Amino acid sequence: MSYKIQDLIYQGEKGGVRNWSTIGGASFYWHPDWLHIAEEATGVTPTANIECTKEKATESEAAETIVKHLNDKE
Repeated sequence: MSYKIQDLIYQGEKGGVRNWSTIGGASFYWHPDWLHIAEEATGVTPTANIECTKEKATESEAAETIVKHLNDKE
């Protein structure tokens, strides 16, 4: 399966941390102060680095990184 942005389910924000999940149950987290996505809400262990165009990553760059990470795992 090739993932697309539309395959991510946005779960909302808590304490500034955004959460997306997949149909398969995987969860990914991002905070505007992070330059990575993580598989746990604390963000301590980066899952993938975000390739951003500015000093801070955007929510759409985080979502794109999640999709790229999922597709690279296949």
